[in-house]
Amino acid sequence: MMPETEWTPRHQPVLTAEVLELLAPVAGGPAPRGWLVDCTLGLGGHASAILERFSEARLVGIDRDPQALKLARERLGCFGERVRIVQGRFAELEDLLRGGGLAKDGGLVKDGGLGVSGVLADLGVSSMQLETPERGFSFMHDGPLDMRMGEERQEDDMTAQDVLQNYSEEELRRLLRLYGEERYARQIARAIVERRTTRPLETTGELCRLVERVKPTPRGPRRKRIHPATQTFQALRMEVNGELQELKGLLESTVNMLEQNGRLVVISYQSLEDREVKHTLRDMATGEIEPITGRPKAETRLIEVLTKKVVRPSAAEVERNPRSRSARLRAARRL
Repeated sequence: MMPETEWTPRHQPVLTAEVLELLAPVAGGPAPRGWLVDCTLGLGGHASAILERFSEARLVGIDRDPQALKLARERLGCFGERVRIVQGRFAELEDLLRGGGLAKDGGLVKDGGLGVSGVLADLGVSSMQLETPERGFSFMHDGPLDMRMGEERQEDDMTAQDVLQNYSEEELRRLLRLYGEERYARQIARAIVERRTTRPLETTGELCRLVERVKPTPRGPRRKRIHPATQTFQALRMEVNGELQELKGLLESTVNMLEQNGRLVVISYQSLEDREVKHTLRDMATGEIEPITGRPKAETRLIEVLTKKVVRPSAAEVERNPRSRSARLRAARRL
């Protein structure tokens, strides 16, 4: 059994049974063809389930958050050489896999290409990040407006406070509308600009109260309501971390790394990311279009989509882990 860290009891990976079922054809055999890659290792919930279920599987875990990686190393240490952990952005997946000795001694390079059997990306924010106030991800805890996935600030990094203080009203409106799909984007953007003429927004609590003053009180059953600031925080987090660009980079590069019949599994938590995954997988499964006949060129198809409909958590899982309620899973197989 894996050792428990401080966060293990609170961290519940979502759709674990579905992930294991989809990865089983490439992870469950006596000799896996290549490595499995968890692009969003977090606290290692999915990774530990994979390594426990498939005793011969080998896994590379990647994350940009050094605090999460420290805890994941503790949690996954019992698996020894079957797991490798690398810090970095998943949009740089190919470079990360080719570096750090993995390609040389890990058997990842085959005929010049990467021998990856399966890739998992869980795009959600971890429980640790949400429940650590100084990270600034949650409107439920008062803390600085940071929201960076990585803790070590680089010269060109920006925080959520930088965005709120420096973006124009129109830029804020567009950001809230695009990444947060916020109906009241214009009103919230105007209120932010008006507020900073007197003093800047500095904490998550201040931003939360500002949004609550601007937006109408949500209607409907309390258990189905989302907090008024949810979409604003989502939009800021996505902007600070370039999450949509990261996702596009991952989807574009991953398929070319997969071996034949390799699996790609992506879990997203909001409609913008899910649409990106859905449309990208659909295009790769269709292939190039013949300009004269308008028909797909079968030989240019890269993948087969395995999830004809999006996979959602069961009612039992949502009851057990309310944070799973917005999860959406899609998967594909490399042809």
